[in-house]
Amino acid sequence: MGVVVTAVGALAAGYLLGRLRPWQRLGDWAADQVRFTGAWVRGGAGRQAVVVLVHAVTAPRTSWRIMRAPANETQAPTPVRDPDWVANRTRTDKGGTA
Repeated sequence: MGVVVTAVGALAAGYLLGRLRPWQRLGDWAADQVRFTGAWVRGGAGRQAVVVLVHAVTAPRTSWRIMRAPANETQAPTPVRDPDWVANRTRTDKGGTA
């Protein structure tokens, strides 16, 4: 009887882990934190270390490629501000469909 309960519990846990995909979600979170610099940069060295470690564990090939790539020394050009942006925006900018 104990073996059946253990087997059913293991199957249920495996099913839930397959549906929830915690490993993939953790990797997606870390990739988003690294890709879109924002709060994680201002979060301090401890948070940065955790994010980079999680990214390295969940996506080792991508992390290795990022570490081997040379740093860009040129900055992105400053975007040009349009003072009449509200008047010139398109229908898709307003949230509508094209």
